[in-house]
Amino acid sequence: MSSTDAPFRRVLIANRGEIAVRIIRACQEMGMESVAVYSDADREAAHVRLADIAVRLGPPAPSESYLRIDAVIEAAKATGAEAIHPGYGFLAERAAFARAAEEAGIVFVGPESHAIEMLGDKLNARRLAAKVGVPHVPGTLEPAPVDRPDQVAQITETARGIGFPLLVKAAAGGGGRGMRRVTREEDLPAALVSGSREALSAFGDGSVYLEREVLPARHIEVQLLADNHGHVVALGERDCSLQRRHQKLVEEAPAPGLAEAQRRHLHGLAVTMGQAAGLRNAATCEFLYDPSGSFWFLEVNTRLQVEHGVTELVSGVDIVREQFRIAAGMPLGPEVIAAGERAATPGSHAIEVRLSAEDPARAFAPTPGRVGRWVMPAGPGIRIDTHIEAGDRVPADYDNLIAKMMVHAQDRDTAIDRLRRALDETEVGGVQTTLPFHRHVARSQAFRDGILSTGWVEANWDGEATRREAARKALLATGIAVVERPDEVAGMRASEALPWERAGRTGDSQAWKAAARAQGVDRWPR
Repeated sequence: MSSTDAPFRRVLIANRGEIAVRIIRACQEMGMESVAVYSDADREAAHVRLADIAVRLGPPAPSESYLRIDAVIEAAKATGAEAIHPGYGFLAERAAFARAAEEAGIVFVGPESHAIEMLGDKLNARRLAAKVGVPHVPGTLEPAPVDRPDQVAQITETARGIGFPLLVKAAAGGGGRGMRRVTREEDLPAALVSGSREALSAFGDGSVYLEREVLPARHIEVQLLADNHGHVVALGERDCSLQRRHQKLVEEAPAPGLAEAQRRHLHGLAVTMGQAAGLRNAATCEFLYDPSGSFWFLEVNTRLQVEHGVTELVSGVDIVREQFRIAAGMPLGPEVIAAGERAATPGSHAIEVRLSAEDPARAFAPTPGRVGRWVMPAGPGIRIDTHIEAGDRVPADYDNLIAKMMVHAQDRDTAIDRLRRALDETEVGGVQTTLPFHRHVARSQAFRDGILSTGWVEANWDGEATRREAARKALLATGIAVVERPDEVAGMRASEALPWERAGRTGDSQAWKAAARAQGVDRWPR
């Protein structure tokens, strides 16, 4: 190890996929040894190969491997790990996991267990926001009664005061689980019961509450870093409005269209929440932004975010590196403080798209399988965070994210141009991916104009129609090829009679390949 001031000697990464690879690389740069954990499905995964030590946790099912607190803590003890980085997902926001690490004398690289416990419950966070004067989305501050016929009239009256349509939301989790949209009073009791049952199954806590549905709205979040020396810094904000089923698809920093004064106000609200919660390490404060220009507090995510990379590109701060330094008791460095001071006047723009093994023509249904051709873009301003190589299998057991493609440029228009070019260079075979959707976004005038909302995907994307049009154009390209190169087409075997796939395998028929790629034909035409 070349570094003489590494925060820790050895770190266990309690995660998998691209985020585990990202954290292992940070460990390598900082002179720290890394310990990977894995399930049987990930025995040959990239994070296992990159780490200095790897420990098996169990079978593929998360409940028998990555979600086993006891197994992860035991792996840390057995390997002499001084710290655990949870990444995001799995155990990252489980207060019980942070507490188990603390009790075992292992440093948890993230907020302390009491902060996770307080902010992980959305009702607690909403009450805290109300206490410190941060505007929160109108709704209830206490759990709604479930399976209580005697209180139906009372909760219905409360719902009328909030206004329909409204949302039933889980207090203990996110990602749309436990959430129900209610447009009529008579549907409220059933929505409370079904939402509570789903929340109990997903999070072990069936508490739900009511919240006004803010439409149209943008989803904007602020990246926070806080140390043990009284510093809470906002590194800037990200717009995460392009979503499907409350799952983000595209993120960018800074949020387009905000004035400097708005940014300073928003960052101040987030810092207020971080200070009130006694936050340490990295967290994200999330808001809804309505057409009137008002920001409404939603929640605090007490972990590293999937989209942290766009903030890194714009701010110049390595957030994962800072997480390790903070966890070791070091204060935020002057470069981080300076980045916070200039966050309201950003000098560049970054965009991230989440490339996933999903079919955007069929409601983004998962498409696990083995990856064939794998070509990622390169050139100025391109960053790819991935754990995939050609021949790797995308398991059905875990999240479908296979790569995060980020572009960085001096302004938003140039970043969009760069994104379009990067997506056109990208080729993935073997599994259906979200490439056609992302290419659609990069060419959308509405997206370029900054006309964003959480309903953007529903309003601007018709996956099935786009797939049919892609198939039509592919058939047209095939017909042209038959006329221009009949001998080649006649000699193809039946299994090779898809020119857009054959071109990807053999590298010939460049005209076919270019035509197919230009139209976003990525495995759709069958």
